[in-house]
Amino acid sequence: MDILLYVIIGLLVGAIIGVLIGRFLLRKLFKDQEASAQNKVKKILKDAENNAEILKKNKLLEAKEKFLQMKAEHEQEVNNKNNAVNQRENSVKQKEQSLNQRLENVNRKENELDNTRKNLEKQTEIVVKKQDEVEHLKNQHIQQLETIAGLSADDAKNQLVDTLREEARTKAMIQIKDIVDEAKLTATKEAKKIVIQTIQRTATESAIENTVSIFNIENDEIKGRIIGREGRNIRALEAATGIEIIVDDTPEAIILSGFDPVRREIARLAMHRLVTDGRIHPARIEEVVAKTKKQIEEEIVEIGERTVIDLGIHGLHPELIRMVGRMRYRSSYGQNLLQHSREVANFCATMAAELGLNVKMAKRAGLLHDIGKVPDDNPELPHAILGMQLAEKYKEHPEVCNAIGAHHDEIEMTSMLSPIIQACDAISGARPGARREVVESYIKRLKELEELALSYPGVEKTFAIQAGRELRVVVESEKISDAQSEVLAADISNRIQTEMTYPGQIKVTVIRETRSVAFAK
Repeated sequence: MDILLYVIIGLLVGAIIGVLIGRFLLRKLFKDQEASAQNKVKKILKDAENNAEILKKNKLLEAKEKFLQMKAEHEQEVNNKNNAVNQRENSVKQKEQSLNQRLENVNRKENELDNTRKNLEKQTEIVVKKQDEVEHLKNQHIQQLETIAGLSADDAKNQLVDTLREEARTKAMIQIKDIVDEAKLTATKEAKKIVIQTIQRTATESAIENTVSIFNIENDEIKGRIIGREGRNIRALEAATGIEIIVDDTPEAIILSGFDPVRREIARLAMHRLVTDGRIHPARIEEVVAKTKKQIEEEIVEIGERTVIDLGIHGLHPELIRMVGRMRYRSSYGQNLLQHSREVANFCATMAAELGLNVKMAKRAGLLHDIGKVPDDNPELPHAILGMQLAEKYKEHPEVCNAIGAHHDEIEMTSMLSPIIQACDAISGARPGARREVVESYIKRLKELEELALSYPGVEKTFAIQAGRELRVVVESEKISDAQSEVLAADISNRIQTEMTYPGQIKVTVIRETRSVAFAK
């Protein structure tokens, strides 16, 4: 029991000693940490003071630099303002000097003007005195003349003015008539000269197109193969090409009939391929015709390109080039349309060169003037208007479009190219051998034109000229007035439209002439 008590007491004493020792150690540790913390705080404060000192110095340096910079800028601005003020002062001084000089000049001129005015006043007084003297002498002279002639001055003046006016009017009328006659004579001579030179300088060919083509074969045995069993090959060819194929008793020949030359050419080439190949049946016919159409289209484009290259025309729309190529297979009164257009283009170039106009534009308009005959659509429009619309569609020059539309007087001419195109078209179509027409029908149409106009009262003579394209009607001036002649022209043209069949258009010109004749004896 005592031992246990001692042990407990020893444990308590040890615990108390341990607590005391731990407390001592903790206090010492706290003191050490406090000293260390104080040292750190002192160090941080010291570093903060050092940084603050450095930052202060930097801020002071920056403030000094900024102050110096602002001071320099202010000084510069002050200097600039001083310079501007000095310049203004100098400018003001110069203006003052200039004004002073001008004032001096003005004063000097005023003095000169005063002297001049005084001299003029003196001279005016002298002139007035002399005018009074002259007027007095003139009045005396007029009174003497009136006394001698028995006429007043106003009457004599009026007679003199009337005489001079009549004489001047007569001379002016004579001079105007001479000028007009000379201008007409000169213009006619110059126009004939240009037309003759144009025709002589252009080589032309005569070409006659028909509505049939002849396909030659080696022997009549091939005819049977072309006809086929119960005519199926012929029917297939006609259906594929749109051409009538005539197989008759003509030896070694088959006739291809149709109004479209392109289709006739396709049929001819297709038949040539079929005969050469030897295989002739409906399926083969359709295949060969399709290939031939493609070949013809390529040839049309090639012909158009070659034509524009030969004529030196650039920048033409591809569709217009294709239409130019199709002209090769078109004809007008037996004249090949492409040859006619090339011819007109060369004529136009020659005339434009003679007249000092644009040669390239004239050649372009000449080539395209009949482009409206190529398309198959819009048959109700005249070919000149249709051609003008096509040219406008493909962005041709307005002068070219007007020349195309006006070459048959369908629209009003607005450029110098238009009458040139019209004249060259007439030259190409009217030259001998260019076009064919049955003589009997041609003469009959001319007679019908003249007889139709002669049926009207007051008509004295009629003349169908320019291959029936113009009808000139001479009327009696006593029976028909100028206003009635206009009505007569409209009536005749309307009657021609309703009663006659003719190509192109016919111009009706009514001529009424009044002559006054006098003899000097």
